[in-house]
Amino acid sequence: MKILMVCLGNICRSPIAEGILKDKVAKASLTWIVDSAGTLDFHNGEQPHHLSIKVCLQNGIDISTQKSRPFTKKDFLDYDLIFAMANDVLYDMKKIGKENFSEEKAILFLEPLHPGKSYDVPDPWGRNEKDFVEVYELIDKACDAIINQYANVSKSN
Repeated sequence: MKILMVCLGNICRSPIAEGILKDKVAKASLTWIVDSAGTLDFHNGEQPHHLSIKVCLQNGIDISTQKSRPFTKKDFLDYDLIFAMANDVLYDMKKIGKENFSEEKAILFLEPLHPGKSYDVPDPWGRNEKDFVEVYELIDKACDAIINQYANVSKSN
């Protein structure tokens, strides 16, 4: 299974989600491919935000080698699941994806944790370390829910 995490700039939420899910996938002996992207290309080629890196390192996950990249409409062809960190990101994904957009593939990131609630992962950009810690903890719980929901699906394919 190929999974893509998407936020706005691909330096805060989606790199954290990529790092956490990759770690959990490895620990669960799954063969998933996990990547991340952003709907805005302001930070193309940059490392994740220094607080994203710091908070992940404090939890034993190194995301410092990740590089931001823009989300493209081709991503709908290349990935099985694409998780949007927030409703505005999902809206942008629809615009970028155009005819490739797939409602079956595009899912709000917190949906597996809070089915039917349409919740956003708060954007910590421009905030303090405490906010990044809270976002990390929320993403960590959602990644557990993703593993629980999709691990059996990918093993049966």
